[in-house]
Amino acid sequence: MSNTQATVTAYLAAQKKTTNKDLAAEWTLIEELHNEKLWNELTIKLVTFVRHESLQDESALLQLYQNFISTFETKINPYGLIQILEVVVDNISDKKEAIQFLEKMKDKVKICDEAVWYLQVMQGNLYLSNLNDLNATKKIIEELRDVLEEAGNVTPVHGKYYMLASQYYRRVGKHSEYYRCGLQFLGCSLDDYPRDQWAQQAFFLGLAALLGDGVYNIGELLAHPILESLKNTENEWLVELLKAFNMGDINKFNDMKKIWSKIPDLAAQEVKLRQKISLLCLMEMTFKRSAIERAISFADIAKETKLPPKEVEFLIMKALALDLVRGEIDQVAGVVNMSWVQPRVLDRSQIVGMASTLDTWMGAITNMEKLMENRAAEILTN
Repeated sequence: MSNTQATVTAYLAAQKKTTNKDLAAEWTLIEELHNEKLWNELTIKLVTFVRHESLQDESALLQLYQNFISTFETKINPYGLIQILEVVVDNISDKKEAIQFLEKMKDKVKICDEAVWYLQVMQGNLYLSNLNDLNATKKIIEELRDVLEEAGNVTPVHGKYYMLASQYYRRVGKHSEYYRCGLQFLGCSLDDYPRDQWAQQAFFLGLAALLGDGVYNIGELLAHPILESLKNTENEWLVELLKAFNMGDINKFNDMKKIWSKIPDLAAQEVKLRQKISLLCLMEMTFKRSAIERAISFADIAKETKLPPKEVEFLIMKALALDLVRGEIDQVAGVVNMSWVQPRVLDRSQIVGMASTLDTWMGAITNMEKLMENRAAEILTN
């Protein structure tokens, strides 16, 4: 018997001596899978077993790795190996040692891209949550961004990456990036996200949607089920505020000021918030109008946005520069002729409005068709 096999045999024999019959049975099954070299079944078993309460100790988990797992780690699925080692790393008290431990594993799992990405995300989490090393975290996020975008399909690592990235961007105050990564995370891993954390995540995403530069598609968040978690909580008002922004409803925004101004981040950015909702108001005005009614007067814009007349042209120029709308300004006539508005995720009321516009359009086509039929003879004769 080799020294390695002897070590494994002695380790498993010691573990089976536990007085806990159920735990002893688990170790016996693990030994059988190992002896039969059923590596896939053993990996699946260890992914769950490694979380057993009797093992949640740094020494116990390191012994499990050193005396058992390390002897066959190159024979099992690399991604499964990293799933097992995630629990080991979480229990290593010295997080710098944990990062070095993961670094040494890279060569052992390099045949599987997903395992390497997973390992890097784990390192990023350690840098961010335990060592507060923002530069190292940023480096990992940037290294993985393009790689994951070019992966071709969504992998189990994508959700873990977007969670890491969103936590980093929230920490450094980059609202737009946090919002986008947060939504991407929800699109990948919402089912795996603890329900008791939904409300907090929804609140942070809502604030980021309001404060983020370039975030005008708020309907995307409003359509997400995570906002349901804010119902009957102290932050339920945020959903109504998001709806007000999505509709460009400045009256409602003003009416809710006594509530949203209690949030320091929102109160400090009131000017920025007013500019954003004014732009959304202009977008909504354009969206509601039919194609033949897109000449909007400066006076109408001033009335809807509650802006002084002298600031209306600047608002329009800002919207055009951001490509939120397209059109031409007629300064002499005091109107802007809109030809396009940036597509957004629509809520129910906006969809109803669009349906009404389509009905009107179809009615106009039908009338024109009947006119052509009635005058066909006259047109042909002439």
